[in-house]
Amino acid sequence: MRPGLKGARTVSSVKVLSVVGARPQFIKAAPLLRALRASHTSVLVHTGQHYDANMSRVFFDELALPDPDHHLGVGSGRHGAQTGEMIARLETVLEAERPDWVVVFGDTNSTLAGALAASKLCLPIAHVEAGLRSFHRAMPEEINRIVADALADLLLCPTDTAVGNLEREGMVRGVHLVGDLMAEALADACGRAASQSPVLERFELAEREFVLATVHRAENVDDPKRLEQIVRGLETTQRRPVVFPVHPRARAALANIALAPASPIRMIEPVGYIDMVRLLSTARVVATDSGGVQKEAYWLGTPCVTLRAETEWVETVAAGWNTLVGADTAAIAHALAHVSPPAGRPALHQHPPPSCRIVELLGAR
Repeated sequence: MRPGLKGARTVSSVKVLSVVGARPQFIKAAPLLRALRASHTSVLVHTGQHYDANMSRVFFDELALPDPDHHLGVGSGRHGAQTGEMIARLETVLEAERPDWVVVFGDTNSTLAGALAASKLCLPIAHVEAGLRSFHRAMPEEINRIVADALADLLLCPTDTAVGNLEREGMVRGVHLVGDLMAEALADACGRAASQSPVLERFELAEREFVLATVHRAENVDDPKRLEQIVRGLETTQRRPVVFPVHPRARAALANIALAPASPIRMIEPVGYIDMVRLLSTARVVATDSGGVQKEAYWLGTPCVTLRAETEWVETVAAGWNTLVGADTAAIAHALAHVSPPAGRPALHQHPPPSCRIVELLGAR
């Protein structure tokens, strides 16, 4: 632990700088920033990792996020170049702001850059969603979260499994089970999605009569064979439409291999948070490689088919609501055709408001 964290003391107010850059981070940050603004100084930095209006601006609007105090405008790029540019620009901001805490979220390149930049300046780091592991080191997100955990002073875990992962790696100091900020954000959004989102009407969809699909991870979209196998698996749901909000990365990959998904797949532009919650809550099943969507599907009572061989959210698999199929066409087709979740759903990751607990921990110095 860094010298500034020894001998914890209670302070009336601290300055917290939060680093976000991708849509899952916007969702997680929303309830935390609301709680922070009640009693502390909050500074928001957007790296620009997601910069498309459908991937960024709409989330700020729908989640009532404040405009970033600093927008780094880094944009897309290869992992090394993108992360390096983020670190360089973040260093300038951190030196100017000198926050008491730097908060990073999840497992993106923005997470890694925030943790590295803060550590070089000896600024205390809090990692939201600490302790998650896929045990698949070829996945960039796994490296990002491992490094962020190693550098963090506060490890804010969403699950008991995450706490156990850290303990097995020898990390016990600064570890706290706080619950999942995405559950808090989702609870706030559900009512608005049901009453305000016209997405079903816009695409002429009937509740529980369509499949929702999302694909964005490098292991799937950067591998032409895997991407084609996933698309072919989705195409087997002939009796039901497949609504596919296409991530810009996936759209470019499809174009590069001249792969045009056939009926029943409907490729649409990425949707905002409220529309996504409505789609997810009314789909018959979701096929995804997103960690956040796996959790949201579980909380909303929608069966999930995960287009990966492993998941950080093992509890959803154990509960029978999530099936791991990888990129195997036959396995995807079988899972989508034979969706049969159990009658019950254990309450998972739903603790008292995580935002309040995190603010309490950040305020204790």
